[in-house]
Amino acid sequence: MNEPLAAGRKVTLDIRNVSLAFGDTPVLRDISLTVEPGEFFALLGPSGCGKSTLLRLIAGFNQSQTGNVQIDGADITRIPPWQRDIGMVFQNYALWPHMTVAQNVAFGLEERRLPRAEIARKTAAALELVGLQEFGQRRPNQLSGGQQQRVAVARTIAIEPKILLLDEPLSNLDAKLRVHMRTELLALQRKLGITTIFVTHDQEEALSISDRVAVLDRGVIQQIGTPMDLYDRPANSFIASFVGTINLVRGTSEKTTTGMTFDSAVTGKIGLATDAPVTGAAEIAFRPHTLSLAAHDKPLSLDRVWVKGRVAQREFLGEFVRYRIDVRGNDIVADQPHFGGNVEFAPGSEISVGIEPAQVRVLPA
Repeated sequence: MNEPLAAGRKVTLDIRNVSLAFGDTPVLRDISLTVEPGEFFALLGPSGCGKSTLLRLIAGFNQSQTGNVQIDGADITRIPPWQRDIGMVFQNYALWPHMTVAQNVAFGLEERRLPRAEIARKTAAALELVGLQEFGQRRPNQLSGGQQQRVAVARTIAIEPKILLLDEPLSNLDAKLRVHMRTELLALQRKLGITTIFVTHDQEEALSISDRVAVLDRGVIQQIGTPMDLYDRPANSFIASFVGTINLVRGTSEKTTTGMTFDSAVTGKIGLATDAPVTGAAEIAFRPHTLSLAAHDKPLSLDRVWVKGRVAQREFLGEFVRYRIDVRGNDIVADQPHFGGNVEFAPGSEISVGIEPAQVRVLPA
């Protein structure tokens, strides 16, 4: 077994008040965030939201007009990329086709003018870490997509960077391999202990492997939190809609001595036990899997708010059945677990939809 690569020194990354524009087009707007030592941190958002631009700014390939970037308190804003001690895995892997796997992995080490013996040791250790120790003499076009991705990671970790940047590294893989490789990436990151920032537009990827996630939209950070925070306590309707499937109902809210009331054409006037500081125009958000469905002539439990509707569409999705229900002209989505022999509701059925007040989030309209 080769001598392993040194475990990463866990560093903090601070981004403070960064703004960046390309010409007259703002791309990043007053971005501030802190990535904790050893954290697996994701930048999530739709195409064009600025997440890859922010990652390239951290790497040094983009320069901001305002603000600064710091590693453990040291300002690196004006330091060129090759002096930042940051490793980046690109979306297209950027492997040299005329080089062998081992030569690709060794490339960054050779650029640093390390002794040949050290280059050989670190190259072998990096390949072993990603499970490609037997593939060193192959060329990239002789590898599968997943193996090429591992080579790109090995090349980056071979230089033992302070921070690892991953720019949608799984986007070129098929769905099944993506699930496998994201698990491998997380295991590798935990083993090295390196502070890692991962860019993706895939919410499932971000939620499944990240310690925390920053969600961007139009160059603005909308919310930073753990995956469960974003899913259960979205800060606004954009987060609620982007992270998972959600039902949003517009209406008006009013504070009472016991909590809050919400009134809408869908729900009527209902009481919500919440301290959300929202009055006047508001939206309530609730997830499809929190809803109960019952035939309209069945007894209904008293712990839910029930509204009547008609099944407009039914989709069988394997683990659950998704219903789209017309409630007074509004489309409500409800997910019900599927198991053999359970009751299903046919399109056109009149049903009752049960909303659990504790699962409702109140948001500003």
